Parts: sequence; structure tokens; C-alpha cells
Amino acid sequence: MDIEWLKPAAFLGSIVYAVIGVVIFWVCFIIVDKITPYDLWGEIVEKQNRALALVVAAMCLGISIIVAAAIH
Repeated sequence: MDIEWLKPAAFLGSIVYAVIGVVIFWVCFIIVDKITPYDLWGEIVEKQNRALALVVAAMCLGISIIVAAAIH
């Protein structure tokens, strides 16, 4: 049984890359929120715009896949 992931360097590296990925994701989300002509949070939460929520969800998945591929 290979316990490579239990080594402190591998574990710490995983944590660092996870934090970097989350930060990059949030920066990209904020940039997209700023370039859209309306408030994404207000449209989705207050006005219950489900179509916009699906578009934002697809955008989030896309950014996540790109960040994961770049980090991997």
C-alpha cells in the first residue's frame, strides 16, 4: 500500500494548491461580476432569476475546470 499522500510535503502542497485554486476562482468570479451590466447576486437571490443562476453555475464549473487543469 502506497501512502505517498501522507507525507507532510505532499499534504502541505495539496493544501497550498487548493487555497490557490479557491483564490483564483473567487478573483475570476469577481471579475465576471464586475464586467456584467447588473448585480449577479441581486438578480439571482432577490429576483430569483433561475436562467441567470444556471449561466453563473456553468461559468463557475468552467472556471473550476480551468483552474484544476492549470494546477494539476
